[in-house]
Amino acid sequence: MERISDLDERLLAALRKDGRAPIATLATRLGVSRATISSRLDKLTAAGVIVGFTVRVRDYAETATVRATSLIEVEGRTTGRVIARLRGFPEIQALHTTNGGWDLVAEIACPDLPAFDEVLRRIRSIDGVVNSETSLLLSSVLR
Repeated sequence: MERISDLDERLLAALRKDGRAPIATLATRLGVSRATISSRLDKLTAAGVIVGFTVRVRDYAETATVRATSLIEVEGRTTGRVIARLRGFPEIQALHTTNGGWDLVAEIACPDLPAFDEVLRRIRSIDGVVNSETSLLLSSVLR
């Protein structure tokens, strides 16, 4: 796909605010025709810029969940083995490699604090994990 245009950026921003907005509404907001919006959506989807549409829910739907971000330092060349082990943890919602002082960032969700404590224990017991720092997520102000 060619470079993302100003219209594409404005369209993506509008979809981030309301992914269920009708094409006619998007066209009116962006000052273009419905055919233009349909065409741009098709091109953005075909190019892989838009990979899907989803629903966002308020935090109250997750009130029984303990959520956290864990920064993980890995020893030397054990990263692949550590990642393989962490992929088996159902509590890890996402796992990212990163640069800087930490090697991995894990997004964790557990039903309660005892389960969360157990996940941290299991992470720290993996051969190759040198250090970790974990922060509980209290509320989401932007997603």
